[in-house]
Amino acid sequence: MIKNKPIGMVDSGIGGLTVVKESLEKLPNEQIIYIGDTARMPYGPRTPEEVIAFTKQMADFLIATKDIKLLVIACNTATASALIPLQEMLPIPVIGVINSGASRAVEATHNQKIGIIATEGTIASQIYTHKIRALNQQIEVFSQAEPDFVKLVEDNQYRLPVAQHQVKAHLQSLKQANIDTLILGCTHFPLLRPFIVEAFGELDVTLIDAGAVTVDTVDDYLKAHDLSAQKRTRPHHTYYTTGDVQQFDRIASQWLDNQDLLDVRHLKITQNHLEEA
Repeated sequence: MIKNKPIGMVDSGIGGLTVVKESLEKLPNEQIIYIGDTARMPYGPRTPEEVIAFTKQMADFLIATKDIKLLVIACNTATASALIPLQEMLPIPVIGVINSGASRAVEATHNQKIGIIATEGTIASQIYTHKIRALNQQIEVFSQAEPDFVKLVEDNQYRLPVAQHQVKAHLQSLKQANIDTLILGCTHFPLLRPFIVEAFGELDVTLIDAGAVTVDTVDDYLKAHDLSAQKRTRPHHTYYTTGDVQQFDRIASQWLDNQDLLDVRHLKITQNHLEEA
């Protein structure tokens, strides 16, 4: 039955696990199969052509071997480059993490000043700015690439004082711009939320977690198209990485607050596709 087919989620690394965590809470009946392309991260400095190719390889693997009913690109950089091409190429629905975040930010702002922090690739694409301006041309947008934030999270340093100091220093310009809404335009960044809140101090800044908001979009889509999984015993989730399985398992278990053993597997990168090792 198509309703009980899994949902595929893909990301450049481990950041998309923040989307998985939100999905496990909001979509408890859905089976998730996740791929983190940790061997080729970060995607931020890569060309759009590379990002499209890598994202399509992950999508093709999930469609061919896991028969997924829907694909979530749980990565802002990949969404910026690959969402439209994959929507045109793939036989299943594809949802990205940018449209929902932009819409929620426009709804949230009161002073018409929105900040965006993301990878170099997402910022260079200006996709958030275009989406926001399409909804409200009066809004001022302040964009900032933060590759160092990605590295802090990927290196599992996001709770350490070094992260606290970097976040505070890097966000001073956005604080001075007097934004009242900040889009966390990379799925790694919610892990830095406590330090981001602290960096803005007395300013009341609404943080928009683009990945978390996207789960609401997925839920709405499943319901609208009668694709929501039927209630069943707890679904089995599978996690793939193109990199180090043990390191991925350790970080994923910590992020997901999971007390059970995760099913983490390795994907081998060949010239044009991925295959289970």
